[in-house]
Amino acid sequence: MYPWHVVVLVLALVLYAGRGVSADDPRSEPLAECLVRGGIPNVLEKLERGRAIRILYLGGSITNAPGWRTMTEQWFREQYPQARIEATNAAISGTGSDVAAFRLQHDVLRHEPDLLFVEFAVNDSWTSAGRIQRAMEGVVRQTWCAQPNCDIVFVYTVHEGMLTDLHAGELPPAVKSHEIVANHYGIPSILFGGEVARLEKEGKLIFTGDWPQTEEEKAALGDTILFSGDGAHPYDAGHALYAAAVIRSIGKMKGVGEPGPHALPAPLREDNFEYAKPTPIDRAQLSPGWRKLDVTGDPAVRKLLEGAEFGDKLDTLWLAEQPGESISFRFRGTGVVVYDMVGPDCGQIIVTLDGGEPRTIPRFDSWCEWHRVYCFTAAADLPDEVHTIRLEIDHEQPDKVKLLAERGVTMDDPARYDATRWYVSYLFITGRITE
Repeated sequence: MYPWHVVVLVLALVLYAGRGVSADDPRSEPLAECLVRGGIPNVLEKLERGRAIRILYLGGSITNAPGWRTMTEQWFREQYPQARIEATNAAISGTGSDVAAFRLQHDVLRHEPDLLFVEFAVNDSWTSAGRIQRAMEGVVRQTWCAQPNCDIVFVYTVHEGMLTDLHAGELPPAVKSHEIVANHYGIPSILFGGEVARLEKEGKLIFTGDWPQTEEEKAALGDTILFSGDGAHPYDAGHALYAAAVIRSIGKMKGVGEPGPHALPAPLREDNFEYAKPTPIDRAQLSPGWRKLDVTGDPAVRKLLEGAEFGDKLDTLWLAEQPGESISFRFRGTGVVVYDMVGPDCGQIIVTLDGGEPRTIPRFDSWCEWHRVYCFTAAADLPDEVHTIRLEIDHEQPDKVKLLAERGVTMDDPARYDATRWYVSYLFITGRITE
């Protein structure tokens, strides 16, 4: 963190401490920073008694970054020095709430969290309202079935495209979908974007801009906060604003609610993702070239996963290397997400759904100098009936030189990139495979 960002966080807390709004219905105050609802009484009681707690942060790349997540971890430790506080990063870049519902057991619930922050407002921006609601409800119901005393908080990050709604006093569509679930279950929510949009409108914040490289550029920026470099991922000063919103909101939650297990009301949607679980790919029809890797005993595979960002999230991994290798299956349901790994040696996949027009999905992007866990949506929002799908490694590779050049990266060793491998962990099927 840049030293002056500590000052930014302190100033944000001081200058905006009185700006919070009540926990009224969001329809009357759409840009309320904090809707307290049922609060977080269980975790606050443990903290005040000096007991051990575990915080889980579930989200995408904005939460995975060492920013608002690590800042709030540190704040909890400083506020409650007598308590032993452990924090686990369960965020994976490029994933939304639908993927979270399927990986919740492995990445979150096995850690037995006392407090769960859920952040998917940005990554859910391109997901249908119905799928968001089903997924977020699934996250809540799975959590409270397994850990009924776990307090949950929804937090809403912001990308530049959301500013139009926020300036108009409206919640962005993805946030509205999250709020429907939060209201139903009495879950507190924190809107990060309201304060950001206000500062941007007042000329005190530049949402997207290159980081100043010279003293002249720094002087020209002055006291104006430079929020992000790409319209979504905050610089440290932006993360400090997010962290300040959490800290203010935690203050509002003190004394709210009674400690005890969270009761589950009737579901909002019977088709929610409460029972979502990963499907092993060997339940599908695999072409002969697939092989299951030994993720625990093979030193080469362990080295691969240790070098891959989020590699600890994979407890199983399959590999096919040659063009034409495929996964095929019939399923009854509404969607399929493939949980896989991308990297320098990966190619692209041809997806054919119900015999329709094939589409190609690269498993390589501008960040693929090394491996990382990722996913892609093979099908979504389908009629709830039987479908067929085929996923096949293409003979062609993505234009890897061009993709890397988007970030100014040159291939260090072309041979390292010259392959069409596909690493797959699980299928996340909204439905079930049929024979």
